[in-house]
Amino acid sequence: MRMIKAGAAALLLSLVGVAAAKDSGRIFVSSEKDHAVTVLDGKSLEVVKVIATGERPRHMQFSPDHQILYVVASDSGRIDLIDVATLEVRKSIDVGEDPEAFDVAPDGKHFYISMEEDAAVSVIDVGSGRQVAEIEVGEEPEGVKVSPDGKTVYATSEVASMVHVIDAATHEIRNNITVGNRPRRFAITPDGDEVWVTSELAGEVTILDGKSDRIKGTIPFKPKGFRDEDVTPVGIVMTRDGKTAYVTLGRANHVAVVDVAKREIEDYILVGRRAWGATLSRDEKTLYVVNGLSDDLSIVDTGKRRVLKSVPVGRVPYGVVVDD
Repeated sequence: MRMIKAGAAALLLSLVGVAAAKDSGRIFVSSEKDHAVTVLDGKSLEVVKVIATGERPRHMQFSPDHQILYVVASDSGRIDLIDVATLEVRKSIDVGEDPEAFDVAPDGKHFYISMEEDAAVSVIDVGSGRQVAEIEVGEEPEGVKVSPDGKTVYATSEVASMVHVIDAATHEIRNNITVGNRPRRFAITPDGDEVWVTSELAGEVTILDGKSDRIKGTIPFKPKGFRDEDVTPVGIVMTRDGKTAYVTLGRANHVAVVDVAKREIEDYILVGRRAWGATLSRDEKTLYVVNGLSDDLSIVDTGKRRVLKSVPVGRVPYGVVVDD
């Protein structure tokens, strides 16, 4: 009888833990120098836990059901799977030398990972951890993004200044598009009609047609008081309705607010030093920006377009995601 009660209690605690973890509002920040992910309470902004990961954790993304946080550890050549309920590393998947960024297919079955040393995009089966395909691309691939319908994969090559358009079914490159110098990250409009890519050394965003792969236009960034070489856009996040894009400007220490339809810059928001990764809360009232040289997280009110608070996080923060 005692064993039954103990088992029931354990099950209850387990269920409570899962319920508490769902939509917890917790903020996860990867730290390249601390080899860890810092977890913050979404309301108090206090540190809940520091989770040790492989060396040099960078890009992060949730599984479609938000039960697992995937974290790429570049110098360990692996992806760590963190249980969102227990905040423990559940297991690791070895993926090869120097992975940097990745995306997960909409059905959650495959990783598409940029392998910097191999000049390739690796396709990994999430369940088995086995490589399905390796697609040769330009030197130093970085950003990877899967289209909303899961049919197309986009990858940037920093050295070639190129976006590679990959057919997800055949794993063949459909197109190579020359863009601004050192392209980095992507955002795609909800309808898939436009693909936005940041170009760090060109100081701009290039807009691609999601159907024809043609360049539709560019948006240069010119915040006051900064030299052109200091304006280094990297991170980009778009609202769910596709109306507004937020672009982090690296060493220019600002985030640009862009009207997507008009392709006009509405504002520049001062944040920390070397604004890098960014994400929005579910209600899109808050923008979270990690700053790699000031080792902090900027909490931005998107309505007032100003920083509400700066929170110290790990050394050289790279990415941020929110479980809400």
